[in-house]
Amino acid sequence: MANSNLSKAKNAKNDEFYTQYQDIEKEILAYLDFDPNTFKDKTVLLPCDDPEWSNFTKFFAQNFERFGLKKLISTSYAPDSKLYKSNYQPTLFETESPKFDESKTVKNGKIFTLEHDKSGDGKIDVNDLEWTYLSGDGDFKSDEIKKLRDEADIIITNPPFSLFREFVNWIMESEKQFVIIGNMNAITYKEIFPHIKKNKMWLGNGFKAGNAYFSSPVSNDYAEGVFDKETGLVKFRNCVWYTNLDHGRRHQPLKLMTMQDCIRYNKKLKGKEYQKYDNYDAIEVSFTDAIPSDYDGVMGVPISFLDKYCPEQFQILGATQRGCHDEVPDTKKYDNFWEVKQTGEKTGSSGGKTNENANLIGNDGKKNYFINKEGKIIQSAYQRIFIKHRK
Repeated sequence: MANSNLSKAKNAKNDEFYTQYQDIEKEILAYLDFDPNTFKDKTVLLPCDDPEWSNFTKFFAQNFERFGLKKLISTSYAPDSKLYKSNYQPTLFETESPKFDESKTVKNGKIFTLEHDKSGDGKIDVNDLEWTYLSGDGDFKSDEIKKLRDEADIIITNPPFSLFREFVNWIMESEKQFVIIGNMNAITYKEIFPHIKKNKMWLGNGFKAGNAYFSSPVSNDYAEGVFDKETGLVKFRNCVWYTNLDHGRRHQPLKLMTMQDCIRYNKKLKGKEYQKYDNYDAIEVSFTDAIPSDYDGVMGVPISFLDKYCPEQFQILGATQRGCHDEVPDTKKYDNFWEVKQTGEKTGSSGGKTNENANLIGNDGKKNYFINKEGKIIQSAYQRIFIKHRK
């Protein structure tokens, strides 16, 4: 029975993770430091939320007047509609309300709104939140939530990671401003990267050391070091904020050394020359701090570069994701190669597996490699973004 429940849980994808108050505050204040009027007279929508537990709702309600908000809207998703089932219990806030409905509490989403001083205490804050049940379950793709999206100026939330692509498309079709949480690897998605390349989406201020700690009402089996039983927090590596709101760190240029100085002084390079890819007219730059200041050609850099990306300093040309590098076309295919483990054992995969990856000649002795009948060996670098210095 335990294995059966675990299997169901994994298949159902638990997306129930709550963002910490201090992480929200740190991120939002970065936009206000750059422009104090970021939220002035704006309607903010917090979809995919759980207003009674959410720190997003609490944070913006408590700062409603300070930020000069026009209206705050927060919506939740009905418990019965979630694939991952938990022992849902409505809060006392809901059960003690005259609006409480035993059927709607599990079948309908809820909407919380804030726009005036309901309590009469002379200020607009969390005590003035008003709520009711939605007509539907609160699915962000529903017409009901789309209408709220279209009413809003800015959309802010931690969306379900499993639906991240769909959620970004949902925002982009409305052309709204947004601040959302996602995995850094989403940068390479073919649905996401074009927005980054066109400067319609970029990384926000960020989590400390790139690690986010979320609380979750759902118990689960986590790898060692991921779940802290004392705090109840789950650690997520490589979590980032995606946004189209401007912030100051985005315009801070990187301090760089020349190519020769990088080779001589950057300890990560270990004195090695920069390699050119076998299938792209570009050089491999494995570390952001090893980008040479005096190289005018195309460079392949890690996706983590975007955390330091300054649009005035660099131009993004493409990525090794298929269909995302028209400006930097690949020049070779590897269908006549085969993949080999470091032990010499063939994996059974052909070289077509590494087509359009950024491939380097040689074998580093660590990763699988690809070889052809002439004995030529190549290895794929990790996902790369192609950039150039702006003139």
